[in-house]
Amino acid sequence: MKRLILALSVLLASASAAAAQQTPAGVGLSGPPVVTFVEAGRLLADPSNGVVQRSKTLVISGNQVVDIRDGFVGDPAQGRVIDLRDSFVLPGLIDSHVHLTGQQNPNSRLEEVTQSEAAQAMVGARYARRTLMAGFTTVADLGADNEAIFALREAVKAGDVPGPRIIAAGSAVSVHGGHGDANGFRADVLHLLSPESVCSGPEDCMRAVRTQIRAGADIIKITATGGVLSNTAAGLNQQFSDPELTAIVESAHRMGRQVTAHAHGVDGINAFLRAGGDSIEHGTYLDDQSIRLFKQNDAWLVPTLLAGDFVARVASGPDNFFTPAQTAKALEAGPKMLEMARRAHQGGVKIAFGTDSGVSAHGDNAKEFALLVRAGLTPLEAVQAATVGAAAHLRIADEAGRIAPGMPADIVAVSGDPLSDVTELERMRFVMKGGVVYRAD
Repeated sequence: MKRLILALSVLLASASAAAAQQTPAGVGLSGPPVVTFVEAGRLLADPSNGVVQRSKTLVISGNQVVDIRDGFVGDPAQGRVIDLRDSFVLPGLIDSHVHLTGQQNPNSRLEEVTQSEAAQAMVGARYARRTLMAGFTTVADLGADNEAIFALREAVKAGDVPGPRIIAAGSAVSVHGGHGDANGFRADVLHLLSPESVCSGPEDCMRAVRTQIRAGADIIKITATGGVLSNTAAGLNQQFSDPELTAIVESAHRMGRQVTAHAHGVDGINAFLRAGGDSIEHGTYLDDQSIRLFKQNDAWLVPTLLAGDFVARVASGPDNFFTPAQTAKALEAGPKMLEMARRAHQGGVKIAFGTDSGVSAHGDNAKEFALLVRAGLTPLEAVQAATVGAAAHLRIADEAGRIAPGMPADIVAVSGDPLSDVTELERMRFVMKGGVVYRAD
């Protein structure tokens, strides 16, 4: 813990120095809030209605939008004017599933036993900045070492580290020996790597949930089924028992936390939804009954199509660095995810944008949009999934997903029209979070 605090002190000092070189648009150390005028050529302020307005000026005081005015009426005498007259402006994007403290690479298994919590926090700071520069001003981190991710969350919140707002789960609640537990190492190493959130039996799983909440979890992430990247040949089906799932969901809800489940196999998907779970990550083998349960429970699907695409390409490519167990599952599950999302969308399941970045590369998050469109969503629906949809899913609709008076000034811009070509969102040119400009190409 002392090493983590020392390392973060160094990180915060360097990040603060870097931030001081930027031009702040937020609240100063003293005096009234700084006023900024953002002149937008095209503005999708509320993606829920799909209305694109033209020639608008956003008035920002400190970190908050206070007005949207007709015409280009920025006044240099009253504040800073940002010229986005030739741009398409929309709310900061939301990724509902990332893992900021790491990224898949040939040394991933070695890093599990060589990186300290402090090192993971440092890595997370790098990837947080990369994610923010890609236009994602809010993320949900769904699986990381508690100390590393909670420290990073607080550092970003304090403005000491540039990054998106982080909703953090910390360690996933998992079964002993299953996805989310340590696998594939010698016994004494497994004992050291296994997190406190691993559990067996309903009462122990209630303990795991409460332990995570005590540690600082904003949301509870569980692994309801096996996973592709766990180094064990345990399949992709249900791993928690039904009573364990019920205990997890009920104990989390009693303490004001929603529960989202990593789930591939249809048995685990349906069991979790029957237990009252709030959302499913991946959903690879969902069926018609799953779709009915999603709609009955008002639950959300986070398809993470980019992760499926990535693992399938790595596992089938010449430079495959996965273990044999990982490779078999990647080749099985990855190619099925696009069609899964198509069936869910056609069935009326609510979809929130999420990439599982950390599996794929951080900063490539916007590549998920094109995959969602290939799965049958319109470009507008894909944008909605990453704005108003993700905000509703994460229960932050008053803080993110729209540009409106009273909302935080989380604003991004691209040159072309993403409602015609959704890949425009892969070419971000302007990023403002909380009234501070981080990117202005």
